[in-house]
Amino acid sequence: MYRGMDQTTLDRQYSPSSRVASLDAYLRAYERLSEAARRAHPARASLAYGPHPAERLDYFPGPRAGRAPLLVFVHGGNWQALGRAESAFPVPPLLAAGAAVAVIEYGLAPDVGLDAMAGMVRRAVDWLLRQADDLGFDPDRLHLCGTSAGAHLAAMALLPGVPAGPDVSDRIAGAVLLSGMYDLEPVRLSYVNDVLRLDEAAARRNSPILRLPDRLPETVIARGGNETDEYVRQHDRMVAALRPRAAVTEVVADRRDHFDLPYDLGVPGTALGDAVLAQMGLEEATA
Repeated sequence: MYRGMDQTTLDRQYSPSSRVASLDAYLRAYERLSEAARRAHPARASLAYGPHPAERLDYFPGPRAGRAPLLVFVHGGNWQALGRAESAFPVPPLLAAGAAVAVIEYGLAPDVGLDAMAGMVRRAVDWLLRQADDLGFDPDRLHLCGTSAGAHLAAMALLPGVPAGPDVSDRIAGAVLLSGMYDLEPVRLSYVNDVLRLDEAAARRNSPILRLPDRLPETVIARGGNETDEYVRQHDRMVAALRPRAAVTEVVADRRDHFDLPYDLGVPGTALGDAVLAQMGLEEATA
């Protein structure tokens, strides 16, 4: 039904948990590590960036008020799971390197559609930029990072002429895309669409690889070595599409999978951590 795959095969390809022993173990770890991060690093919590009840973010101040770069983290969860509570685990190494971090929450399917989700992420970026002086980060150094479904939503924020939410495409200093889906036609044909409810037009409208502008900010694009073939293909296509448009650093972390790749964010000595810190201008701080 798609690239020679039957329904069962396609569904497995868009189920990254099919490549790991226990998804629940990762979800429990996300929650445990996020709780530890909040205990060690108090945040300005549950800041409203928009009118929807889900439009909240947690802001972790950087060590250099007013001058710190900001990494905005957009969680994954197949557009239907997770939130701020489980998504602060990347915070400690990023703070140690000199960054501020914002962990954003957005509405989930089936209650919120994909157009609205993408608008929420853009609205969070816009709100953060307008609050930069109060929060204490450099508005010219906002870096947008997403993993899995969050990588898709982060990529959507790079597009001008958006259908929902403010256009922030020219205000993002750098992008970090981890294990993302960038062409949603196969997603539409898979089990994931049971909650997304995309038609063909919506899938095209929300496929960033089909709508990339001529120029994009510096981008780190990464995947784990243990990903399904379709996630590898989506990654490779996006890398090829980005290269004429941006300075691109590609990372394939051989010993990581779809779910533990974000553990390397900001961690010096890892390929992903070094690439992200270099993009944010923080590599010297961790030397």
